[in-house]
Amino acid sequence: MTRDELKKKRIAVLMGGLSAEREISLRTGKAVSEALAHAGYSIEELDAGRDLPERLSAMDIDVAFIALHGRFGEDGTVQGLLEILRIPYTGSGVLASSLAMDKVMAKKIFLHHQLPTPGFTTLRRTEDVEVFEKRCRHFPVVVKPAREGSTIGIGIVRSTEALRGLVEKAFRHDDLILVEDFIEGVEVTVGVLNGEPLPMIQIVPRGGFYDYHAKYTAGETEYVIPAPLEKDLYGEIQHNAVVAYESLGCSGAARVDFKVRGSEFFCLEVNTIPGMTATSLLPKAAQHAGIPFVELVERILENATLDK
Repeated sequence: MTRDELKKKRIAVLMGGLSAEREISLRTGKAVSEALAHAGYSIEELDAGRDLPERLSAMDIDVAFIALHGRFGEDGTVQGLLEILRIPYTGSGVLASSLAMDKVMAKKIFLHHQLPTPGFTTLRRTEDVEVFEKRCRHFPVVVKPAREGSTIGIGIVRSTEALRGLVEKAFRHDDLILVEDFIEGVEVTVGVLNGEPLPMIQIVPRGGFYDYHAKYTAGETEYVIPAPLEKDLYGEIQHNAVVAYESLGCSGAARVDFKVRGSEFFCLEVNTIPGMTATSLLPKAAQHAGIPFVELVERILENATLDK
């Protein structure tokens, strides 16, 4: 749809939701709704609770801008609901959203497409943790819930003694845990907007690890744009960000995270609904590319479709 057509539509910004990332989603949604209202669109802010189907139907919504993070928003569930209700929506479709949210499935697809990614194993809640501890002798590793985002429940383990505590922490968020080789190196991220890469950002957390606190607390992380990498390596990582995006079937805006060690790089994950807060990376990259925040939001909105 064109922008003129969209300005005649009733647009719901879906925010908040039921996941552990609710507060960040509310911030993203508020920034998006204010930008769209400022640009002349008819906006309804909608906190996506369990009554979402009834509320969407009652409000007679034409288009949905999904500003939800984590489960019940970024994982394909809301996308499936909108497909059933025949309400065009922003971002990736049901399958791409579900695949990207499941870090284990995403890594398997990366390997199929020959995208380098850190070595990994998994642990399910039903498995014996003691048996797992005995075979997990390769440290350091990163332990994270397989289907959460925003660095929730994540941590680095450098010894068997520390493993169980972090496993128990991760299990608070998911029944499936990803245990991934820790790559000592530089963390970078590449935004992809409608299939095109944005300038790469290097992430430099003051505490040395990009956890939830570093990610969402102003001043706790330095962002270097563009990332100071050698030209060919920079271009290769940008290219592989688009490959990762396409391999999962993504559309709209996404962000692809990498670790860089010397001349090597490793794809970590794809975020199909990047944050749009004051500290978020996609708006920073877009701004560096000459795309103001309102323009970025409008470009995402223009991509709203069904049957992706």
